[in-house]
Amino acid sequence: MELSGYTTGGFARGVPAWKEALWLVAKWAFFQTAIPWPSALRVSLLRAFGARVGNGVVVRSHVNITFPWRLSIGDHVWLGEEVLILSLAAVRIESDVCISQRAFLCTGSHRFQTPRFELVTKPITIGRGCWIAAQVFVAPGVTVGPDSMLAAGAVVVEDVPAGVLMQGNPARVVRTFGRAGEVASQPLSGEG
Repeated sequence: MELSGYTTGGFARGVPAWKEALWLVAKWAFFQTAIPWPSALRVSLLRAFGARVGNGVVVRSHVNITFPWRLSIGDHVWLGEEVLILSLAAVRIESDVCISQRAFLCTGSHRFQTPRFELVTKPITIGRGCWIAAQVFVAPGVTVGPDSMLAAGAVVVEDVPAGVLMQGNPARVVRTFGRAGEVASQPLSGEG
């Protein structure tokens, strides 16, 4: 690759430059700080900048959201300290989801083997009732099925079925869950 020819491939930021600049100021003052601003204030700011946010959402300190106008959050969602949502494409987080400290939802990557290192963006969806544990990486284009858990430090590069526990790098299914999150009695094939 030769970075002098880099291109964003026609990527559009989604709002005028002045609105993005205002968001950067609001993010710095109210999100990227240890000051424990109330979640209701942070949620109001997200909505003011175009995010669709449900009721009972908790947004902790140092949460970093690139473009709130591409973010949709359901009811009773928790975003832990230092969560990073690179919303170059749409990010949809359904209701009753916990995203723990330093998790990274990444909607952008690059075409490494092309001379221009083009930007590639793909949406992410986190299904209802999921737990994205601390320091999980979710790659562009991934859909996490409802009622699944991604264990701490997991690197998720493919879609996740509903009702499973995934761990590792790359993440793999290690358990299935029955109703209400109980571990199913039968291990998956290939599990010891």
